[in-house]
Amino acid sequence: MKLTPPNVLMDPSQAWYNDIIANHYDEADKVVQALLDTTETDANGCMVTPTVEPRKVRFRGQQDRAYRFVYCILHRFAATRDQVVRHRCHNRRCVNPDHLIEGSRADNVRDERDRKASGVDYRLL
Repeated sequence: MKLTPPNVLMDPSQAWYNDIIANHYDEADKVVQALLDTTETDANGCMVTPTVEPRKVRFRGQQDRAYRFVYCILHRFAATRDQVVRHRCHNRRCVNPDHLIEGSRADNVRDERDRKASGVDYRLL
């Protein structure tokens, strides 16, 4: 569990996730499970939301992208705005926890460059 100590300055995203993990985890986990139940699994194992763009989740007065919410809740990770949740499958509508990893913005740029150069090897997911 990666909770931030209370005396450390946090950005709003990190403070929100820290509060959810510390005080509202069970409720957030139910939202995640309900979200996962509304997806369709495609041939690549992606759990795709029935939306055109990446789905968003509203929880306790704030919203975030669904895939980021799923990752942060299931991994009890209080992400800052500078920390990104990357898709190993490169499908931004996918919320499959097995396809999501944390990283930096630079990692995300490298992922996209590598995908354009080599494609996605779905056998590695």
